[in-house]
Amino acid sequence: MQKLLSQAGVGSRREIEAWIQEGRITLNGVLAKLGDRAVFADKITLDDKPVKLDRSDMSARRILIYNKPEGEVSTRSDPEGRPTVFDRLPPIKGQRWIIVGRLDINTSGLLLFTTDGELANRLMHPSNEVDREYAVRIKGDVDDEMIARLKQGVLLEDGMAKFTDIHDSGGTGLNHWFHVVLMEGRNREVRRLWASQGVSVSRLKRVRFGCMFMPSRLKVGRFEELGQKDSDNLSAMVGLKSKPVTKKNPKDIEKLKRQSKKKAKPLTDSRRSAKPASSGRKKSR
Repeated sequence: MQKLLSQAGVGSRREIEAWIQEGRITLNGVLAKLGDRAVFADKITLDDKPVKLDRSDMSARRILIYNKPEGEVSTRSDPEGRPTVFDRLPPIKGQRWIIVGRLDINTSGLLLFTTDGELANRLMHPSNEVDREYAVRIKGDVDDEMIARLKQGVLLEDGMAKFTDIHDSGGTGLNHWFHVVLMEGRNREVRRLWASQGVSVSRLKRVRFGCMFMPSRLKVGRFEELGQKDSDNLSAMVGLKSKPVTKKNPKDIEKLKRQSKKKAKPLTDSRRSAKPASSGRKKSR
């Protein structure tokens, strides 16, 4: 059932498993359980609402790249009323945008969303070792010995962690930037790794996820939809076959552009005057 629902864009496999355990999904009138099998003819509900399974929806794959600003949370809703990354996204009929990983409220940069739950699951699964690159501004002195320790691995409260690559991007004093690469996405891992060495992160921006770099044209708070080539490259990276992206006529493309501009809000945080250097380096593994 998890595979069927994730392919239909209902959610990621991990989300769907959690919903089953919470008793939010029924299969033909009975509470679903992990391991249940389902087909298109079955009647499935989520939170007492029928789930529409459309084969045509599953034959296409949509992926958005979003330039997240600081101050947004990476959840669908927030009990404290803070803005969420989903507030910015274009509406989608019959499916959901599934977030690929998360960024904490104080981290900006590249986020991916897709309608393909299987793709989202594979991109996030640690066994696929999809690398993430971040531009990070450090407060404190960084020497060669510290960099060596961070690349060799340090013990955090949830196990060993390390950067697979660290590149000094220049700057001095409180405006010293580095680019770092991780092969996983544990909670606040970049910040915790630097904190283990007695220095702190004052700015953090994700600039790459696997083969996808943040386009320089994509302004903060805006999104754009990936074309066929980028979609295929991202999918092939985790062993998935190509699916056609949803074809759009010029009117649809203009509508998406207007939605992206309309939803993007101006940023007033003066800290954004110090911009990290963009990552023009080749992908590191």
